[in-house]
Amino acid sequence: MRIIEVTDRNSSLIEQLLEVWESSVKATHLFLSEGEIEDIKKYVPQALKEIPHLIIVENENQVPVGFMGIVEQHLEMLFISHEERGKGLGKKLFKYGIEKYMINDLAVNEQNPLAKGFYEHMGFNVYKRTANDEQGNPYPLLYMSRP
Repeated sequence: MRIIEVTDRNSSLIEQLLEVWESSVKATHLFLSEGEIEDIKKYVPQALKEIPHLIIVENENQVPVGFMGIVEQHLEMLFISHEERGKGLGKKLFKYGIEKYMINDLAVNEQNPLAKGFYEHMGFNVYKRTANDEQGNPYPLLYMSRP
């Protein structure tokens, strides 16, 4: 397992990360329909190219199995492929982000209780709730920060 920050975001890497994203979302975002996942998926490559800090975790075969994106001290995204969930990779990745980038806040879908529980376990608390996500869709967001 290796954590690396990537600056060369070539199409091959973006495609691999898109697979990780889709695997993760289908396992954790059960409130989204197949069509909604396909719609959101269209925007993921651009988000991966634009995020200031893109950090990936690779398996022993140097294949990306998870990633996170950070803007300043805000965790914008964190996804672990479904097959690799529960092995501590998210925790290692998130700790790396806290140590190197001093992540101090994030937003998580309220309808994803496993993610909320993970961030609470990592020391974050909810300080705000919105009825809609940042695109105005009816998916409540919980904003969390470190005390």
